Amino acid sequence: MSAPGRPKRESFEHRREGSPASAVGRAADEGFAAGDVIVRAEGISKYFDVSPPWLNRVLERKPRTILHAVDDVSFEIRRGETLSLVGESGCGKSTVARLLVNLYVPTRGRVEFFGHDLREMNAAAGRSLRQKLQMIFQDPYASLNPRWRVADIVAEPLKAHGLMSDAQRITARVDELLTLVRLSPADKAKYPHQFSGGQRQRISIARALATNPEFLVCDEPTSALDVSVQAQVLNLMKDLQRDLGLTYLFISHNLAVVHHISDRVGVMYLGRIVELAPRARLFAAPGHPYTRMLLDAIPDLDMTGRARTPVAGEVPNPLSPPSGCTFHPRCPHANDRCRREPPVLKLHRHAGGEAQVACHAVEEGRIG
Repeated sequence: MSAPGRPKRESFEHRREGSPASAVGRAADEGFAAGDVIVRAEGISKYFDVSPPWLNRVLERKPRTILHAVDDVSFEIRRGETLSLVGESGCGKSTVARLLVNLYVPTRGRVEFFGHDLREMNAAAGRSLRQKLQMIFQDPYASLNPRWRVADIVAEPLKAHGLMSDAQRITARVDELLTLVRLSPADKAKYPHQFSGGQRQRISIARALATNPEFLVCDEPTSALDVSVQAQVLNLMKDLQRDLGLTYLFISHNLAVVHHISDRVGVMYLGRIVELAPRARLFAAPGHPYTRMLLDAIPDLDMTGRARTPVAGEVPNPLSPPSGCTFHPRCPHANDRCRREPPVLKLHRHAGGEAQVACHAVEEGRIG
């Protein structure tokens, strides 16, 4: 079902020529209305074994070392919205992104699309559903094959999923996609090195849209671009979301970018979500001390000439995280409970609105 007020999405591009749509495909197209949950992460965790080689462990008597990159993360994303994940480098944002597109398999927990767990589906149904999720990567210089022309790059998903086989239809679809991202159809004959960074990212977006996806995972898609070009790409993504009814998970460490594009924001720290709130609520009245610390570090013309609070301390070693609340070594509100007991994400209400916050100080009313 198309969202109200949006043009109906064409469906022929993501159907295999000559074959009916799968039951999963029909459910994704027709069974969900605007605002329905299309992505659900339930307690997902991802651990990596970063131990030295076996012989080194034996000779040097070293134990195995497990990195908890993502630890018990849960959230939902509704049709047509943008959920952003923000946090310092190494907090697990990109790992979450890769878990959602099945590049990583969760150590624990599950990820559902349209109510289905991709790992539990048969090959045909899983392939049909995967057409509806795509990923835009961070570095447009590394994510495009330098030996391929743009026409081959953009057409690759159509051929890989067997959506089209007729050369004329593929060419027409490539022209349509390039126009959609505000490039010229004539650009399909060029190679990636002939484009600027912003134009390369537009090519990446065109490739991601080839299968008519419902959901895009955007892993810091503007971080490698100049500020002026960032704004152009972000505005393009917002226009595409409005016109095509797309849903985004947006990964970033830039709070200004997150404020511009998000509907809701999740703040991550050492593999966990510590705050999840609507954008306006989070920026106007942050709850978690870590969120407040991040926002205090944003340049503000109104604060010119006044002392600012820098981001205190450094992220602890994720291989040996602190006990209790992992943020307590950097938190001015930490007490014995914070050092002993890990907080859980809970719904909190106050004058600024509702938010989910994992903080003992907020729960106990020690900070408002």
